[in-house]
Amino acid sequence: MILIIDDDIAVCASLSLLLKQNGFKSIKANGREEALEYLKEKPIVAVLLDMNFSMETSGEDGLAMLQQIKKSRPLLPVILMTGWGSIKLAVEGMKLGAADFINKPWDNDHLMRALRTALDLSTEEDSPGAMSRKKLNDKYGFENIVGEDPRLLDILQTIARVAGTDASVLIIGESGTGKELIAEAIHQNSSRRNKSFVKVNLGGISSSLFESEMFGHKRGAFTDARNDRVGRFELADKGTIFLDEIGDLDLNSQVKLLRVLQDRKYEVLGDSRTRAVDLRVVCATNRDLREMIVAGNFREDLYYRINLIIIRLPPLRERAEDIPILANYFLRNLKEIYQRPRLQINNKASNWLKSLSLPGNIRELKNLIERTVLLSEGDDLDIKDFEQHLEVQRLSNASTTLPAVGTLSIDEMELSMIRNAMDFHQNNISRVAKALGLSRGTLYRKLEKYHIPYETQN
Repeated sequence: MILIIDDDIAVCASLSLLLKQNGFKSIKANGREEALEYLKEKPIVAVLLDMNFSMETSGEDGLAMLQQIKKSRPLLPVILMTGWGSIKLAVEGMKLGAADFINKPWDNDHLMRALRTALDLSTEEDSPGAMSRKKLNDKYGFENIVGEDPRLLDILQTIARVAGTDASVLIIGESGTGKELIAEAIHQNSSRRNKSFVKVNLGGISSSLFESEMFGHKRGAFTDARNDRVGRFELADKGTIFLDEIGDLDLNSQVKLLRVLQDRKYEVLGDSRTRAVDLRVVCATNRDLREMIVAGNFREDLYYRINLIIIRLPPLRERAEDIPILANYFLRNLKEIYQRPRLQINNKASNWLKSLSLPGNIRELKNLIERTVLLSEGDDLDIKDFEQHLEVQRLSNASTTLPAVGTLSIDEMELSMIRNAMDFHQNNISRVAKALGLSRGTLYRKLEKYHIPYETQN
């Protein structure tokens, strides 16, 4: 039974009819006392709460009622509704535990999706306990999410619980931790699995192109708009949209995104007709959005709109026992690709891999395994095989983040490279020379040139 708390008779009648049409029973309460009585006596499973059921329009009535409900029934889903919507009101309500915030006049489909999502999530709180890794793989197809770390298994349990709902999901983790893989797993285990899964790298879209990319445009909408363009939201209709690197989105674009996520409506550039969209939203970032909110670089209301469920992916260095498992998973694929069935990583190398910091996480490990397989002549991969290619890989990665032109001379850059290589290889001249592509004689001359101390090796 759904409890409606609103003093407007017309609103209560409309909501009751809508709920009845969608198979829900409902009961109406005009004020706080009546609502609290129903919560004690009736089998209430969710609440539609108006923010103002007195002459006030500040929303304080609703916030106070929400706190009372959450105090007595912490897990009861409450959806806030108001005709006097404001950013501050929405944020305060979500902080206090509201499941969603709907503006009046509401869209019937959007309201019912929000209600069903809230009910699904509250039901999942009482779902059966943890499954084994094998059962998770068999039931949900998690074979490509590799590892046995307890935190990873907790994440898979969370995906299993929430994938069937329409809850917005925010995936947080460092670059290379597999955020896109988690987003795909959520989509593949949802009721939208047979519809589109649209991936958008928001960090690669400029502010000037945001509306055209996301909402589409009509021919002639602006200079160079020679043809109609279908936007990403339209492509994702009935499916899932994955908004990667949402922390890179500028404030102006955040405002435009918020409106679509809140109302599920948008306008194509050059077309005055408002369009509705039905989709699941999954976001990801490697940034600390809370710090960005404090600094004024990310909207707090957008944050609460996208974080109904938060999944935090641990960096690979924090689940070191999974590194050999992942390495062998990549190696099995490479055996088939390069037709080298005898490839193996020996025990010493497996233990050595666990000691690496791997700042690039799973992506860096995958590249290291493939680079080593390609450049190693033997099939039994040892520490030395990985070690030399790890240095080459890191020097290659460093080249993508060189300082701005003019800030360092060539000599200063060369000095930095040699020092880094000496530190990494603990002053082993042979290994440093090989990593830098120099002869030992040339390296000695450069060490003397830059006054870098070394020990002569026989």
